[in-house]
Amino acid sequence: MKQQLEQRLAELKSEFASGQKVLADLESKQVSVRETLLRIQGAIQVLEEELTKNNGTASKPEKVEVLEKEEIGS
Repeated sequence: MKQQLEQRLAELKSEFASGQKVLADLESKQVSVRETLLRIQGAIQVLEEELTKNNGTASKPEKVEVLEKEEIGS
């Protein structure tokens, strides 16, 4: 019985470590995607401002949601 419990404990610790790695990878990917979206958002804003400056008015600008950093784990 003790051997089975120790084996199960080792399996659970392994699964936990694997889950932590997956979570860390996903959090890293989230940061990367958020940074990319912020760069795109900035480029959109610059282009809209340039169009407004050069033409007097830009074509109807689409509403772009402002991204805000969300706290992970809150």
